[in-house]
Order: sequence, then structure tokens, then C-alpha cells
Amino acid sequence: MKKNIILFMLILFALPALAQKEGQVIDKVVAVVGKNIILQSDVENQYVQYRLQGGATGSAHAMRCQILETLLFQKLMLNQAEMDSIVVSDDKVEAELDRRIGDYMNQFGSQEKMEEMFNKTLPEIKNELRRFLKDRMIEDQVMNGIVSGVEVTPSEVRSFFANLPTDSIPMVSPEYEIVQIVKRPPVSIDEKLEVKDRLYQIRKRILEGESFATMAVMYSEDPGSARKGGELGFVGKGEFAQAFENVAFNLRDGEISEVVETEFGFHIIQLIERRDDMVNCRHILLTAKVPVEALEKAQNELDSVAQLIRNGEKTFEEACKEFSDDDSKNNGGYITNAGTGANRISVADLQELENYYPEFKNLSFVISRLEVGEVSDPVPMTTNDKKDAFRLVMVKKKIEAHKANLKDDYNLIQSWALNAKKQQVQRDWIRNKAGKAYIRIDENFADCDFDFEWTKK
Repeated sequence: MKKNIILFMLILFALPALAQKEGQVIDKVVAVVGKNIILQSDVENQYVQYRLQGGATGSAHAMRCQILETLLFQKLMLNQAEMDSIVVSDDKVEAELDRRIGDYMNQFGSQEKMEEMFNKTLPEIKNELRRFLKDRMIEDQVMNGIVSGVEVTPSEVRSFFANLPTDSIPMVSPEYEIVQIVKRPPVSIDEKLEVKDRLYQIRKRILEGESFATMAVMYSEDPGSARKGGELGFVGKGEFAQAFENVAFNLRDGEISEVVETEFGFHIIQLIERRDDMVNCRHILLTAKVPVEALEKAQNELDSVAQLIRNGEKTFEEACKEFSDDDSKNNGGYITNAGTGANRISVADLQELENYYPEFKNLSFVISRLEVGEVSDPVPMTTNDKKDAFRLVMVKKKIEAHKANLKDDYNLIQSWALNAKKQQVQRDWIRNKAGKAYIRIDENFADCDFDFEWTKK
């Protein structure tokens, strides 16, 4: 993740205006789409990125031609947005800008380190990123409009697969169907009261003059915001837990809330600024811990449940319905892929999900030690709301690596067919709009072997 962010930032800042040689600026306009221009430096910036990623293949000129065609498509979407009066509000741009900058600062460790890395102040970084983000958000709206409503029927999926050359049908990595039984021991009332009291003491210190941001850095258990003094950035309604949102959107600037309880723990909130229907808040989060005794009890209970399943007294599904404290019991205990919603998960998907979702942590290691149908011993876990728990895990089915086929991989093939249909819709849209828009391309790119006829011959 950090490498990708650094590469993204390099695109923005590595070549803001191409180097001057002997006092002569070599940057120039290489294409025009409607009122939108493409500079030589736009092409060169992306060419540098591809080279850094090791993705530059073929001749340098051919690669620059491919980059220019991608930029032509982007500018064609911006041109269409102007014709259709598609806009993105400044508030939405600023909210996304704040979110991106927050991610970058988290990756580099601090605002100072980020500024040092690029030899620019935070306002300068924001100014250069703002226009880029606004254009991308407008392009996303146009793209969504192009492919909205595109669907594939079962017959189209079968036809798509039948027309794939046999030697180009890809291999599908091994996939697993995994089920679980979760025991979530409750947090005691005494523990909740102790946490609320600690948070009230912190609130009292802030009201007496200490810095909210400093208290957040010192005490908040939300690692993402704590390093930024508890600041969450501009967010609209529907992004926070409901109880948090109800309070945050009713605070006055600078006001500090009472203690608020959500499924994630206990918070105090300070409103930094309101912009129309968005707010920027700080918060301090403290969580009530599950007592050791309750965790031991949950572990022992799951030991007994595992024995019932192993002895054949209950099926895993029956035990899941009876004993599991997790919503997955309504789905037979299946652990679904948080990215796709499917019941099948590959090891690569599991390892990726482990980086973002606490409930997936160490799951790939657990299943690597199980045979199909074997029930694990109780395994410690962290739930998505960051509570300690235990679970039993079973690999219900393993699909070995194989060539894709309609019987086993219909959903996967359906996604391929849908993507292919969307690409065709995009291509038809480009041909239609390019034939109507004013487009001019510099003579240095006249010999490019483009996929589309961008200028009339």
C-alpha cells in the first residue's frame, strides 16, 4: 500500500513542468478535446510511473501513444460532462481531498514527513491534488452513466464462455468454503462504567483547558484518527454509526459532546467545522474490554460444541444455529468474502482481507491446518467491532485449482462477461462521441496506432 501511494504522489509531483534545457521550456500542448488540453508533461508523468512500476513494455513511443489515448478518453468524458452540466460540489472534493491527505500522512507517519518527502507545504500539495481529484470524480460520474443498467443474461454468459478460445480459458486458484461458530462474550456492566468514567475524566481535563487533539493522541483507541489528533475529516450523513452521527451533526463549532456509546465503544466528540451537509469532527474512543473469565468461559463452551460435532451428535449447521453469536449463523455460518459477498474465498483473497478486516486475521493460517470437514479447536479472534471472541472454524469445501467452467465458476464467468459487455459499451460510446467532439492531436503523435479514430481523416 505504501509503495502504491508513493508512486501515485510521484505522478503528481515528479514532473510538474518538464525540465528546462538551456532556458527553453519543452512542455507543450499535445492534444485538445473540446476545451480540455493534454500537455506533454501529462504524458511524461504517467510514462515515468509505468517505468517505476516495471510496466513499460515495447518502444517508448508506443507506450506514450497508449498513455495519450487513455488521456484522450478521460478528456472526452470531461468534455461530455461540460455538455451535460455534470458537476461535483466543492464540499465533496474537499472531503475526498482531506481523506486522501489523511491516508498519505498515515503512510508517511506525519504531515512533516510528507512535506519533507515532496519538498512542498501541505497547502501546495492540496492545491496540486485538488484539480486532479475533481476531474477524476467528474469522470467517475460520466463513466457510471455510460455503463449504468448494463447487465448480462444467463444466455449471454453461456455464449461468452462458449466463444472463449480453449487455450485462453484461465486457471482458477484453489478456493474454500469456510463456516464458523462464534462466541462473543459480553462486556460486563462494571467494565463499561469504568471506561465511561475514564472518558469523563478526559473530557473534564479538556474542558479545563487541555488540548482535545493531544488527549486523542495520548488516549484514543482509534489508531486511524488518534495520530491525527482524533480528526476524522469531512464526512456526510450515513458514514458514521447512527448514535455517533446523531450527536456529531447537532454540535456547535468547538462544542464537546457528552459520552456517546456505539457498537465500537465509547466516544467524546468535538465539532471542528460544518460545511453544509458535512462535518469535520475529532473524537476520542475508548473500548470496554471483555473480562478474561468471560473469554475462558466462551473457549470452554466452544470446546464442548466441537466435541458434539465430532461425535456426530450435531451437524455443524445445527450447532451454528443453536450456539453461534454471530450474524453468519443466518447464512449457515459461512464466512463471506467481504470484497465480493461470495461464500467462496481464495487464499490470496483471504490474505488481502486480513489487511483490512480484523475478523479475517490469521484465518488463512487456521484453514491451512485443516482437512475438509475437520473442526478446529476454539480460535481467538477479533470481531469487526474490535471485540475479543472465540470461534470454531471448518473448511466445508475445497475447490482445487482448475480451468474455469460454467458448473463451478458461473459467478466468476458472469463477472467476466459483464466486464466485456461494459467495455464494448464504452468503446461504442467513444466512437460516437469522438466523432462529434472537436479533437486535435499534435503531429508528433500522428503515427500512433490508436484503437480509436480520434480525428476525422
